[in-house]
Amino acid sequence: MAGSAGVSPANLQRFGTALLHRGFKRAGETPALPASRKMRTAREIAQLAQRACILEVCARKPGNVSRDHDFSDTSFEDFLISAIAIGPALENAAESRVGQIIWQAASDTRRLVRPNTNLGLILLLAPLVKACLGASCFGNMRQSLSSVLNALSIEDARLAYAAIRLAQPGGLGQVSEADVAEEPSITLLRAMVLAQNRDSIASEYATGFSITFEIGLPALKQALSEGADLSNAAVQAYLTILGRIPDTLIARKRGFETARQVSLHAREALGSGGIFTSRGQEAILEMDKRLLDPSHTLNPGTTADLTGAAIFLVLIE
Repeated sequence: MAGSAGVSPANLQRFGTALLHRGFKRAGETPALPASRKMRTAREIAQLAQRACILEVCARKPGNVSRDHDFSDTSFEDFLISAIAIGPALENAAESRVGQIIWQAASDTRRLVRPNTNLGLILLLAPLVKACLGASCFGNMRQSLSSVLNALSIEDARLAYAAIRLAQPGGLGQVSEADVAEEPSITLLRAMVLAQNRDSIASEYATGFSITFEIGLPALKQALSEGADLSNAAVQAYLTILGRIPDTLIARKRGFETARQVSLHAREALGSGGIFTSRGQEAILEMDKRLLDPSHTLNPGTTADLTGAAIFLVLIE
């Protein structure tokens, strides 16, 4: 594996497990903090973001890399290494602009793994972590996030564009205005507003992370309240997001109609009970088989990133 000499997959999985459950009494248990409780330190917030990345890839979400299967060019271990890689950038978020966090996290990841494993999550986590540091409690998170997003600059756009070019995500193509192949002349927020109709991560910037806060987080908390562990709750939240928001990575690679059909499969799995019934679990397995095409063009990767952001909020809350 590129960049992993001297580090065995077994050791990486042990590191991931330790990070995953640090501070947990039982596997699957999540901290329940009142909205008025003071936010954590920068290091604690960074570790929770890393844990969210690990939890997201460990969940057996249909169409994604998981503990059960790799892609031909991307392994489960690549995602664990990537979760390790982003730690320093997130831990230094208090002294860094959002663009700097994005660039450092992306470049540190690229030094350790070759495929694009985490660009979407980096783009989501950078402003969320920054917002956590500026919020007095979880109840003030969205207000703090709004301040972070409105403060984004042209320099943030330049660094984010550079990170995107470095990571080389699939299906980007070219656009007439604010193309990432060119140097930006507008702020990162303005660039995201222009891209919001073709990319759900851009839409999050434009809408104050409405998918994460209003779809992903409630779905995750609902599943947890009904007795699911965090891994299965992540699958349920993933299906909920995908059922309502066609995956824009699939749309870029295969077209919107294909993305819409994948969303239909997610709604069917939820309609059968999702993770909570045997019929729902069978539907999830069948959906996974349908989406694992050899070229990985049916991978709902953007939905996975949005799920990871929702997991982060649950851990923070």
